[in-house]
Amino acid sequence: MPRFDPHPELRPAVVTGASAGIGAATAAALAAAGHPVVLAARRVERLADLAAQLRADGAEALALPLDLADPASIDEFAERAADALGPLDVLVNNAGVVEIMTGAGADPDDFAASVQVNLLGAHRLAARLAPAMVGRGHGDVVFVTSDVVVRPRTRMAAYVTAKAGMEGLARAMQMELEGTGVRVGMVRPGPASTEQGTTWSEDAVNAVVADWAAWGHMRHDGALRPRNVADAIVAMVSAPKGTHLTLIEVQPEAPVRADRTHE
Repeated sequence: MPRFDPHPELRPAVVTGASAGIGAATAAALAAAGHPVVLAARRVERLADLAAQLRADGAEALALPLDLADPASIDEFAERAADALGPLDVLVNNAGVVEIMTGAGADPDDFAASVQVNLLGAHRLAARLAPAMVGRGHGDVVFVTSDVVVRPRTRMAAYVTAKAGMEGLARAMQMELEGTGVRVGMVRPGPASTEQGTTWSEDAVNAVVADWAAWGHMRHDGALRPRNVADAIVAMVSAPKGTHLTLIEVQPEAPVRADRTHE
């Protein structure tokens, strides 16, 4: 495999879940900012297409398979990514899966599998890559969480559990790594227009939306675009040294009301 030798100021970056949505937009935004990028996901063909597109635009981009449900895959990915691009200085833990699942009704094995992908796999990858950042005294680890942490949604018990755990992990790491030169941040998106949930049946979607409306989660029909979240991630890792953006919450702007009156 060819080894890139990027200028140290370019800060090689890893983006998980880069085959679509927020991950793909983040990889493209980081590449446009000059970062060599490693694109990680299970859907390797889509990764390869995006990596080729980024290279055609003049970026250094590499696609590598990563299955966060498989610890061996995570370990192999971490080694291959570092071998390919050299010292990795940015990790964006974005990959995740959203499944309809209630706390009392979920099969415990299915619940555990969802938490593995959304939380434990992200921790394992951070544990494999962050120590080298600490050794160099420089780096950024970004966890893409969700506003379900502060506004839990029904029928998403495993996802809510995992994202709440992810924010707990991030806050603990922020304290533990303070003074090492490694910054840990959270980007917390609100409702977004991505591929998540597109495999749900129409009946399931109708039931979920009705539940969410009953709990006040459907104030308006605005939705974030993947690039909106990607811009926040790039802003976080691009903050000058001496600045630590610990949490950025990104919410969709409501459509402008026709009357625009304030009462």
